[in-house]
Amino acid sequence: MRISTHPQAMGMLLGLIGVMIFGATLPMTHIALGGFSPFFITFGRAVIASIPAGLALLVLGRRWPKGHGAMLLGAGICVVYGFPIFSSIAMQTIPASHGGVILGLLPLLTSIFAALVDGERPGPTFWAYGLAGAALVVLFSVRDSGFHLQAGDAWLFLAAVTASLGYVLSAKMSRTVGGWEVISWALVITSPVSLVATLLVAANGIHQPSGAELGALSYLGLMSMFGGFIFWNAGLALGGTGRVAQVQLLQTFVTLAVSAVVLGEVISLATIGFAVAVALIVWLGRKARIA
Repeated sequence: MRISTHPQAMGMLLGLIGVMIFGATLPMTHIALGGFSPFFITFGRAVIASIPAGLALLVLGRRWPKGHGAMLLGAGICVVYGFPIFSSIAMQTIPASHGGVILGLLPLLTSIFAALVDGERPGPTFWAYGLAGAALVVLFSVRDSGFHLQAGDAWLFLAAVTASLGYVLSAKMSRTVGGWEVISWALVITSPVSLVATLLVAANGIHQPSGAELGALSYLGLMSMFGGFIFWNAGLALGGTGRVAQVQLLQTFVTLAVSAVVLGEVISLATIGFAVAVALIVWLGRKARIA
């Protein structure tokens, strides 16, 4: 392997690890909703994640990254609050497996924000493949819901928008600050709001959770909110935001597999077919020019 290609390959690998962790997010959210409200899950998982994040920054003696305050706050709002609350509301009305395919829009949305915010310039071929993949995702959504959009689809689309914007902001900072530090600082600076909000919604947000539901909430905090971003942010920064973001199409397969094993959801051949078709399109466009 040529040295010039090594950062991109490493970025793709780190991104893939992050995707494997993120892939269980929707099924775990579905489980956690049995014992907690969407708002408690959103703020509670943030509080859980902020503990190891703060300890890591303290033990390793990291100083506040000057000049990045506004961007850190923006990333925090998107990934700490935006995606969790929108996806939690969506999981109340649509299956996790269905949501996994809808999130196939994430790579395209991330590429759009990478162009708008981070200055990346994908070529026409890249956009053609990206739009084709997005069209298949929308077709799946409409077909699977009887040719009419559900409210859960709209909430999940908002989740995808906030997540993709948060990814780009995080990746931009990760080139100078470090991937794990970006998510750690984002969690720490939002932790006062997370803690107060958790206490406020606790009275009506906790519904005698079982061990499985407590475990799901713990996963959402420690892995989906913190651990996954350590690898994901580093991968985006190292391999290029738009290109590495395409790896996230594989998240669809992880979500489908976890939904089938953990939730017992039936995965139809049509669902698998759409997922394969979307992933194939993105795979074909992986080497399209990005300036």
